Amino acid sequence: MATGLLALLDDVSALVKVSAASLDDVPAQVAKTTGKVSGIVIDDTAVTPKYVVGLDPSRELSIIYQIAKKSLLNKVIILSPAALLLGFFAPWAITPILMLGGAFLCFEGYEKVHSMFSKHDHDGAHHAGEKVKVITPEELEKERVKGAVRTDMILSAEIVAITYASVAEKPLFEQIAVMLAVAVFITIAVYGFVGLIVKADDFGLHMAKENNHTQVRKIGRNIVTFMPHFLKILGYVGTAAMLWVGAEIIAHGIPFTSHALDALEHSLSGLPALAWIIKALACGIGGLILGAIIEKLVVLARRFV
Repeated sequence: MATGLLALLDDVSALVKVSAASLDDVPAQVAKTTGKVSGIVIDDTAVTPKYVVGLDPSRELSIIYQIAKKSLLNKVIILSPAALLLGFFAPWAITPILMLGGAFLCFEGYEKVHSMFSKHDHDGAHHAGEKVKVITPEELEKERVKGAVRTDMILSAEIVAITYASVAEKPLFEQIAVMLAVAVFITIAVYGFVGLIVKADDFGLHMAKENNHTQVRKIGRNIVTFMPHFLKILGYVGTAAMLWVGAEIIAHGIPFTSHALDALEHSLSGLPALAWIIKALACGIGGLILGAIIEKLVVLARRFV
């Protein structure tokens, strides 16, 4: 009996040691995975503010909280378990799903670029007799939240899939720990930064009040003046990141293009910054072309529906 108890304690001790070692490895895996999904994180951060701009300023943080909460729940309750199940029962399906998500990002990115250059075609007054849908601020807020969560779902699925791919060979306990840690960390980081962005103009207005020091008021006015330009630049960055990330995901799912990207990086290994720029530019152009092709196919399909 004593021998059996000692053997059991040895097994428990060994299990605890393995678990502790896995826990020690989790931060390194989280940092590594966060680096891999940085493009998607930039995209998510750049895209989200547009869903808040134009709404009641007093509701901005509440709206961001709603989106962040749904984003985290989607990652933890739906996407992470789905990735683990797919990894166990159908690991071959992960790459095609990633590529479908990448194709969607290219499509969305192309539509944004197209709308930038064809904006003048849609500006101006409504045509005579055209009905204009009138909705309440509450309805508009719900629509914005739904739109943001829908876009975030795609980006979150990409983040979760890439996270799983980076820990697929690790023990199950470590897979779960890393995926949960990445989900929480990225959600807090993205939406915390988005909150700072959308409230920056309010902070600037507070600094610009007459009872503040002259230099403080000047800084506040500069913040208020700069923020609209910053949001516009952020929109461009988000669109570029969408095309770049989408195309790179697809490229890595195709052996020929994956080898071509690896060869490009290897040929410029002595100039990593230049390699990154050329790779991002190539992926961005490729994503734009692919997005245009997908858009034509979608328009063609709609004619038969």
